[in-house]
Amino acid sequence: MKKRVLITGAAGFLGSHLCDRFLAEGFHVIAMDNLITGDLKNIEHMFEREDFQFYHHDVTTFVHVPGTIDYILHFASPASPIDYLKIPIQTLKVGSLGTHNLLGLAKEKNARILIASTSEVYGDPLVHPQKETYYGNVNTIGPRGVYDEAKRFQESITMAYHRFHGLDTRIARIFNTYGPRMRLNDGRVIPAFIGQALRGEDLTVFGDGSQTRSFCYVDDQVDGLYKLLMSDYQLPVNIGNPNEISILDFAQEIIKLTQSNQKIIFKPLPKDDPMQRQPDITLARDILDWEPRVSRSEGMKKTYDYFSNLSEEELFKSEHKNFEKHIRK
Repeated sequence: MKKRVLITGAAGFLGSHLCDRFLAEGFHVIAMDNLITGDLKNIEHMFEREDFQFYHHDVTTFVHVPGTIDYILHFASPASPIDYLKIPIQTLKVGSLGTHNLLGLAKEKNARILIASTSEVYGDPLVHPQKETYYGNVNTIGPRGVYDEAKRFQESITMAYHRFHGLDTRIARIFNTYGPRMRLNDGRVIPAFIGQALRGEDLTVFGDGSQTRSFCYVDDQVDGLYKLLMSDYQLPVNIGNPNEISILDFAQEIIKLTQSNQKIIFKPLPKDDPMQRQPDITLARDILDWEPRVSRSEGMKKTYDYFSNLSEEELFKSEHKNFEKHIRK
């Protein structure tokens, strides 16, 4: 019989690519998403498969899945500043109540569970590059705190379940990841720049552009996550690309890639925006035999090709999703 894996946040960017990977590996995939930020178009190509199921469900309520489950990957969470500033309470709930529910399900099913944490647990880091042993520099009451602290709590309760209940757990600290199926106007750097370039708008850089990011192509990210799940390591592991670039230099790369004539305009830096972001992936290299293989030029070409094939309606629509029905839950 096929191994069964539950993937939460399955209709999102990373979640949908994980569904593809596990189907390709011969798993029966159970996808779960409440669609508050996910989109069914990311997974609709899987609907006719017998080894794929979809549950429209909010993991912050009780989670029940009939039958055996061998693995759980918890990727349900808003992941962009636009999302968690619009829905801060839901962001905190999915990281706390949602994680608690899924850890309980993993305990009931005797399943191994991988938790999607983030480089945001490091906050605006005072250590560079960021190692897993660094505890971070986080403003708990700032606007980004709802996401940062949700993820930090998520790590804490996961390790508590591992130590107290002996639960088989994994924790991935995911750094900036990009590729096809990102939402064009979700506020993250790459879709924001590409969207502006495709619409003929000037590219917006916050601050003076000296802040840095390290971008990992989605195929590399998924491969690292898969290897971590299948490893025997329970402590957090950075999964990301250590190739660091300033935002200003990256904006210039986008202009060159898109062959556009846009200018770069500058706006004030948002509160608590990290000035440096670069993973130390020594641990991932050592225990997973993993490192990124897709260059930024290759990954960005694939990503640009994806966005350039969007319809004019998709290209120009605002990111004003109907959050209202979720806001007071």
